[in-house]
Amino acid sequence: MNKNRDLSERIAVQGLTHKEVIERSNDGRANKDPETTSRSTWQIVYANVFNPVNAIMLALFVLILIAGFPADGLFVGVVISNSVIGVSQEIYARRELDKLQLLNSPSVRVIREGNQEEIAADEVVQDDLIITGAGDQIVVDGDVLETQGLEIDESLLTGESDPIAKDVGDEVLSGSFVNAGSGIFRVTRVGADSYANALAQEAKKFSLVDSELRRGINSILRVLMFLIPPAGALLLFSLLDVEDQWQNALQGSVAAAVAMVPDGLVLLTSLSFVAGVVAIARKKALAKELATVELLARVDTLCLDKTGTITTGEISFGNIVPLGDYTHASALQILGCVAHCDPDPNPTMLAVAKATEETLDWELANIEPFNSARKWSAVEFDNQGTFFFGAPDILFGAANKDAQERAQHEAETGRRVLALCKSTEPLSQGLQHDIEPICLILLDDTVREDAPEILKFFADQGVELKVISGDNTATVATVAARAGVPNSEKNVDARTLDNDDKLSSAI
Repeated sequence: MNKNRDLSERIAVQGLTHKEVIERSNDGRANKDPETTSRSTWQIVYANVFNPVNAIMLALFVLILIAGFPADGLFVGVVISNSVIGVSQEIYARRELDKLQLLNSPSVRVIREGNQEEIAADEVVQDDLIITGAGDQIVVDGDVLETQGLEIDESLLTGESDPIAKDVGDEVLSGSFVNAGSGIFRVTRVGADSYANALAQEAKKFSLVDSELRRGINSILRVLMFLIPPAGALLLFSLLDVEDQWQNALQGSVAAAVAMVPDGLVLLTSLSFVAGVVAIARKKALAKELATVELLARVDTLCLDKTGTITTGEISFGNIVPLGDYTHASALQILGCVAHCDPDPNPTMLAVAKATEETLDWELANIEPFNSARKWSAVEFDNQGTFFFGAPDILFGAANKDAQERAQHEAETGRRVLALCKSTEPLSQGLQHDIEPICLILLDDTVREDAPEILKFFADQGVELKVISGDNTATVATVAARAGVPNSEKNVDARTLDNDDKLSSAI
């Protein structure tokens, strides 16, 4: 909080005036919730009531009422049941989809007329200046004006697990989170125009499922709509010759016509779909409409993301590999001291700190937070030197070929590999090429507990599983193998697929 206050006081910006805020709010440039793209209740009722089978059955019901035999009109119960089932399921799905949101930040800090204010997220307007810090959610899109090591986690939007460093002029997207650092950005898109809301609206948008069962039944019904009237008329004329009253003749004709309509098949199909929808709902999944069940039954290939789907998105500490003259115990002690002195740790440092202890009583002299652009952080201790923590390919110089080869070997096993190195120079001198490697840190992606069971189910059902990720192919293959994905060793780097033939062969 103090960091953000200092930042707002230091940067020479005044923000919008209250008059400008009111003007933008009146112009519709406030961060209001977008209108729903789901079907209205009337549209849902219309689609489920006014369909071919209901049209035929309702017409026959009217005729039976005209004939004066309302007790024989019980067949209309099929129309009512089928309509109620479809309407209730779609209204329930619409209600659940309307709850879908990527944004849940109740308030934000803005600069207006040179002062910092805390306002509700829906009071933000275009061109507002928003102050953000570690742990905050970005609620609108914007361009960065000032940054102090600002790193954004966009995994909720893109599936990319690594935080992204933001420089002045870079865009930040609503729905992402501040992983580390702090900054100020100017709002460019609000409400329905923001990235997160556009994404949510796309998920809520209604599109009719292409059901082969429904298409086949409707084709039959369209044919019957042309056959039933002449057939019914011929039957009616025939019965008029043998019946004393025209009502009895009409009753017999309607009874024959009802028998020609496969209304029971329609109801049975709906009930089967309902059973599937209920089973899906028990698994905490949502079917937009009944025919979704049929589409699921026809799935033969399932494409998965790694981060957040197979894995939890969290990093877990695996082990360390001591280098040079360092023992496992001594390297672990130094690593614990480095990890625990970071005042604003990112998820990786938190995982390391959780698995280590601070046993060395060293006095902290200086610290440089982790930055994704340079790929390292550093701490300096009095009379102990400077310790760098980051990517091996950045930290290891040309003189550390053995350490580089070991890091490459560990990376090929699919683990994330970081390095800890020591320099005798003060931190103010920056990264030196003659630093001494201490150890490699091996990190694992945490696989979801239920992932192996779920993926095994799909494999047993004959569904082909494909994992698509932007991470290192060896890392993805290893995680997929741990989760039980068949043929996970057959990984392909899409950067090598430079023509359609290679792409087709890989698929």
